[in-house]
Amino acid sequence: MSAIESIREKFNTGELCHKKASDICRLLGAGGKTERESVLRLLKELESDGEIVRDDRGRYVLPAELRLIKGVIQGNERGFAFLVREEGDLFLPHRSLHGALHGDTVLCRLVGGERGDEAEVYSILRRGMTRLTGTYYRDRKCGMVEADERRFSQPVRVVGGLRAFSGEKVVVDIVNYPEGKDPEGEIREVLGKGGDLSVEEDAVIRTQNLAEEFPQKVLAEARRSSAEPVLPAGRRDFRQDLVITIDGEDSRDFDDAVSVRREGEDYVLSVHIADVTHYVKRGGALDKEALSRGTSVYFPDRVLPMLPQELSNGICSLNEGEDRYTLSCIMRVDGKGKVKDSELAQGIICSKNRMTYTKISAILEGDEALCKQYAHLLPLCGDMCALAHILIRKREKRGSIDLDVKEAQITLSGDSVQVSEYKRTMAHRIIEEFMILANETVAEFVTAYELPFVYRVHEKPSEEKAQGFKAYLQLLGVKAKFHPANVRPGEYGKILKELEGDERFRVVNRVMLRSMSKARYSAENCGHFGLASDCYCHFTSPIRRYPDLLVHRIVKLILDGQAGEAEQSYRNFVNIAANSCSASERRADEAERAVDDLYKVWYMRSHIGETFEGLISGVTAFGVFVELENTVEGLVRIENLPEDDYIFVEERYLLKGASHSYKIGDKMRIVVAACDLGTRRVEFVPAQE
Repeated sequence: MSAIESIREKFNTGELCHKKASDICRLLGAGGKTERESVLRLLKELESDGEIVRDDRGRYVLPAELRLIKGVIQGNERGFAFLVREEGDLFLPHRSLHGALHGDTVLCRLVGGERGDEAEVYSILRRGMTRLTGTYYRDRKCGMVEADERRFSQPVRVVGGLRAFSGEKVVVDIVNYPEGKDPEGEIREVLGKGGDLSVEEDAVIRTQNLAEEFPQKVLAEARRSSAEPVLPAGRRDFRQDLVITIDGEDSRDFDDAVSVRREGEDYVLSVHIADVTHYVKRGGALDKEALSRGTSVYFPDRVLPMLPQELSNGICSLNEGEDRYTLSCIMRVDGKGKVKDSELAQGIICSKNRMTYTKISAILEGDEALCKQYAHLLPLCGDMCALAHILIRKREKRGSIDLDVKEAQITLSGDSVQVSEYKRTMAHRIIEEFMILANETVAEFVTAYELPFVYRVHEKPSEEKAQGFKAYLQLLGVKAKFHPANVRPGEYGKILKELEGDERFRVVNRVMLRSMSKARYSAENCGHFGLASDCYCHFTSPIRRYPDLLVHRIVKLILDGQAGEAEQSYRNFVNIAANSCSASERRADEAERAVDDLYKVWYMRSHIGETFEGLISGVTAFGVFVELENTVEGLVRIENLPEDDYIFVEERYLLKGASHSYKIGDKMRIVVAACDLGTRRVEFVPAQE
C-alpha cells in the first residue's frame, strides 16, 4: 500500500479525522523535516482532490462531515451557474460562486433556496480553464480578452505574451487567478480579425483543444505501417462475395462494408469492419495519438481525423476494388430478426462497389437508369431492404425509442453556403440496423467470456426528469402510465408511436429527448435505454472512434485463443479508456455543434429582413427560441414579443402572459433581425400579422 493510500484509509476509518496537520504528523511518526514535508504534501494532494477538507478550526475532516458536495461548475453567461453531478444539478446564484468559474471543480454546501436545490461554493479544488479563445480589446490602461466561451463570465486581463489589436481573436493562456480579481493571462496566438468565418472556426477548434496536426513520429509510423502488402494468409477470404460499402457522397474513409444473401427462410448478414488494429499496434505512437484524440471530428469544410490519412483514407479504408483486412461479423438471422447463429472472423475482402445512400435509395425507389447500371446489385438491395424492415420491427417490438432528431446538412460550394435539413432515407436505415445488430452481437460475444470490455451505455432517465416529463405529458392530455422511478424504454417508445401524425408529436419528441441522459462509454454494462438493448458496444467505426479499435483488440485476442491475456492486459485500461473517450466525444460534439452554428449564422446573414415560419423549440425567462425548417434556430427576446406581463412556467415549457402565451411546439412567423458570428447567434423578431 502506498503512503497516500495508507493516509486515505486512516481518514476513512476516522483515525486521522478532526486532527490538525501537526497532530497528523505526530500520529504518523513524521518527526524529521523531510518526513513532515512529505506528509504535508500528501495532505495537500488529498485536499486538492476533494477527499479531505479543513474545517473552520483548521482540522482535517471528510467532506461528508461538513455535508459538502463535489462537482464541476457549469457557468451561464447571465452570471449564475450549476454544480453538475451524477445525482442531479444544483443551482448556484452569482453571489454564491465566491470566485468559482465555468469548468472549475469545487466543493459546495447545499443551502436550500426556494426549490431546495440551491448551493454555495465552499472551496475551489481545481481550476478548469487554463487556455481559452476570445476577442481582444483595450480597457483603460490594459488589454482584456472576452472569452468566446460565454459560460466563462469573467474577462481575462492580459499581462504578457503576443501583441494584439482590438477586435482580433486570440488564444490566451490563463497564468493566474488572483483572489477577488479578473483572471490573468498571456496571449500565445493571434488568429485574425473577429467576424471572419475561418478565424471564428479556428477559434472553436482552439477552444476545445482539438489536435490539428500529427506529430512527425506518428506520421512516420503510419507511413511504415501502410506500406505493408495486403496478403490473404491466415485470414478468412471473402473476396468472392458480393460486398459493398454504403456511405455519404462526401465520405472519404469507409469503415464498414456489408453483404446479405438468402438461405431458405434465413438471411446471412456479413458486416465487415476495417481491421485497424492490424496497423495500429498497442502502445505505439499511433495508438497513443489515437487515444489522445479519441475520435475524428467532422466540420463542413474539413475533418480532424483520429488517424493519419495514410490509414484513414488509405490502407484501412475499405475502398472499392482493393483488398483490405477486416474483422468480420457473420450473422444468420431468421424472419423475426433473431440471430440464430453468429461467427467473428479475421477476414480479407474486396469491395465490389462504393455505393452512396442516394444511389441505394434511388434503386429501391425504382430509378430506371440506376437499376440498369447496377443490375448486379438488385437482388442484394432487395434482400437488404427486407432484412432491415425485419430488424426495425424487432426493435420496435422490444421498445426501442426512435426519436425524430433533425440534423443539418451544410453544403459548401466556393464561397456559397447552403443549409437544409438532412434527409434520412431507407438506405440510411439499412446501414443503421445492420450496424446496431453487429454491435449487439459482438458485445454479447465478449460478455460471455466475462472479460474487461468497453460498452456503449445509455442509462434510463433519472426519477426527477422522468417525473417532470410525465407531468408535462399529463398537461398535454397524453396518457403516461410509466413509473418515473423505473421507466422502461418500451413505455417511451409506445408514447411516440401512439402520437405519430398528431400535432403534439414534435413537442413530445423534443421534451422526451431533454428528459433522457446522454450515452457514454463504460467498463460496466449498464445497457442501452434508447435502443432497449441489454448489451451494446461500438464495434463498427474503428477508423474514427478509439473505443471500436479497443473492442477489436479484445475480440482478436479471444479469436487467437488469448482470452487470459485480455483479462490481464485490459482490466484497468478499459475504465481509463472509457472515461477518456467519453470526454473526447463531448469535446468533439460541442465543437461540431459550434461550427455548424457558425455556418448557419453565415448563411442567414443573406436572409436578414426575410420572413419564415418555424416552431418554438425552447422557452426561457428571457424569450423563446424558434427553429426553422432548415434547422436554423434563433432567439426572439422577450422585449421583442408583444407587450404583456409574462411569467415563465418552467415545468410547462411556457411563457405565459395575460394576452399572449408561447410554448414549445407552437408555430411562429418570424423575421430575421440580426446575425452575430462572434456569439454564433441568430436573432428573430415576430413577424407583423
